[in-house]
Amino acid sequence: MVDKIDKSDAEWRAELTPEQYRVLRQQGTEPAFTGAHWATKEVGRYLCAGCGTALFSSAHKFDSGTGWPSFWQPLVKDAVETETDTSHGMVRTEVHCARCGSHLGHVFPDGPHPNGERYCVNSVSLDFEPEA
Repeated sequence: MVDKIDKSDAEWRAELTPEQYRVLRQQGTEPAFTGAHWATKEVGRYLCAGCGTALFSSAHKFDSGTGWPSFWQPLVKDAVETETDTSHGMVRTEVHCARCGSHLGHVFPDGPHPNGERYCVNSVSLDFEPEA
């Protein structure tokens, strides 16, 4: 079970940049090929930009060609949660941080082996922690 973080909208606005707030709290999306982490090849962990929870590992990252960081699985299964997203006239599966509820991106069933999943994540939703 993950300890949940509950903050007011004013607290989130004060702590996040305007772009982070738009994506993490308002389910926005950054333009493809513009984020800091889509082409990162360094070894390390990707943390939630909202609360610092470790979400993904560089060992599970792959180049999906989409322009967003893509992972075939979370670092720990319980670190992320999903829900159905019917915005923009389509049905998708939204991925958010299990601890603070921040919007990360979406998961699609077109990823690589072994599980066929592609967690397509906004760079602005992530902080990177290089391996020491």
